Amino acid sequence: MTDADEASFRAVQLEQDSVESPAPGAGAGRPRSGGADTPGNEDAGTSDRSAHVQSDPLARGGKRSSAVEQFKLRRFFVLRLGTLDHAIEDIKSLVDPKEDGAVQSVWLMAEIDHWNNEKERLVFITEKSLLLCKYDFIMLNCEQIQRIPLNLVDRIAYGAFTFPPHSLLTRDGEGVRIFWDRLREPSFMSRWNPFALDYPYTTLTYHPVYNANDRLARMCEIHSFREQLAMVAQKVHAENPVPGKANGVLVLNQPLVIEAYVGVMSVIGNQNKLGYCLARGNIGF
Repeated sequence: MTDADEASFRAVQLEQDSVESPAPGAGAGRPRSGGADTPGNEDAGTSDRSAHVQSDPLARGGKRSSAVEQFKLRRFFVLRLGTLDHAIEDIKSLVDPKEDGAVQSVWLMAEIDHWNNEKERLVFITEKSLLLCKYDFIMLNCEQIQRIPLNLVDRIAYGAFTFPPHSLLTRDGEGVRIFWDRLREPSFMSRWNPFALDYPYTTLTYHPVYNANDRLARMCEIHSFREQLAMVAQKVHAENPVPGKANGVLVLNQPLVIEAYVGVMSVIGNQNKLGYCLARGNIGF
C-alpha cells in the first residue's frame, strides 16, 4: 500500500469512527438549521435512526455540525440526557403558587452582568414573577433564585450590545434588558463592584447551546421570550397595579450599553466559559 493509499484509508476510517461510534450519552450532533432529510430515502434502518435522534439531545436539528462544534457542545452539562428536565422540575418545586402563580414558560439563557461576565441561567416566567435561577447542572442543585415581580417591570429593551467609546471590550450579538425601577440608577460603588446585586435591571442573551437542537432553539429564543414577557407583564400591571407608579411596560428597540472598560477577568472568564457548568477535563497529579 502506497503512502497516498494509506493516508486515504486512515481518513475514511476516522470518518466512519466519528459517525458509527458516538460518545456515550451524546451522539452525532446537529445544530439548528431547519433543514430536513431528503425524502424517498427510507429504509429498514429508519426507525432505529429515529429512536437514536429522539434520545440524543445533540442529534436533533437540520444540518450536521463539525467535529469541533460537537465537542464544544458536549462539554455543557445542560445537554446531558435528562439533566435539563430534572433542573426544571427541581425549580418548579420551589415556585411559590401564592407569590408567583403558575409557571407560564421556561427559558435557557445567559445573563450578562455589568462587568460583561456571562452566567448560565434558567429563566421562569410565571403568572406574577420573573425568576432568574442559578442552577448547578453538575450537582443538580438550585443555588440561587432572583425573584422580580412583574408588576414592577416597566421597560424591556432589545438590541445589539455596545460599549462606551473608550472601552477595550467588544461583544457581538443582541440581547434583552429588563428594567424594574426606572427611578433608581446604580450607585458609584455598585458600578465598580463586580459582585454588586442591587442593579435595577438584568441583561439576557442567547445560551451557547441554542443551536444544539429544536427544543433548545425554542428555549433560548430571546425574541419569543421578550414578546411573552411583555404580554404577561402588561396583564399583571392591569390586574395588580402598584400605587404611585406608572403602570404598563414600555418596549424599546435600542442598543444595550455595557459600561465596562477593561474587563480582563471577563475576557478570561467568557473565553473559558467559567460562568457555565462545563466538563473541563481531568485535573490531577
